[in-house]
Amino acid sequence: MKRFLDLVAERQSDRDYDTRPVEQEKLERIYEAARLSPSACNAQPWKIIVVDKPEIRYAIADAASNKIVGINHFTKKAPVQLVIVEEKANLLSSFGSWSQHKHYPHLDLGILAAHIILAATDEGLGSCVIGWFNEQKIKDILHIPNSKRVLMVILLGYSTQSHRTKKRKSLSEILSFNTY
Repeated sequence: MKRFLDLVAERQSDRDYDTRPVEQEKLERIYEAARLSPSACNAQPWKIIVVDKPEIRYAIADAASNKIVGINHFTKKAPVQLVIVEEKANLLSSFGSWSQHKHYPHLDLGILAAHIILAATDEGLGSCVIGWFNEQKIKDILHIPNSKRVLMVILLGYSTQSHRTKKRKSLSEILSFNTY
């Protein structure tokens, strides 16, 4: 458990990457961690599109940047982007979503993202989960059917940022026992 807590403490959202390519062996271990990610009723409602060709990466980065708000301009620096597409859940998961008024695929994709970013940290890589982007532009660039949803883009690469101390709420602010 100590190693896991160290890994969690080490992981941060990195917004600056060097130009060094990521070794294929490291990426394959990250992909395997994603593949092994749990999901409701084993639905595995995801497709991961690996974007590593510079011209496509830059187009995805442009779809994630916003000059007016001034965000995500760093996305061009990451040598690998994982575009996470929500796929249809299986029948049991879909029924559970309907009956419990929860969209289980969104929970599953959050777990998937956690596996990816922690595996990346374990490989000595930086990562950042991007949720602000022009979804239609990304669909057009990657030929994703309009019936699908792009929920996030995960950047991977060698970070040039120093480690930051995490600012988090105390346990007493987020934890209670046996009642709200």
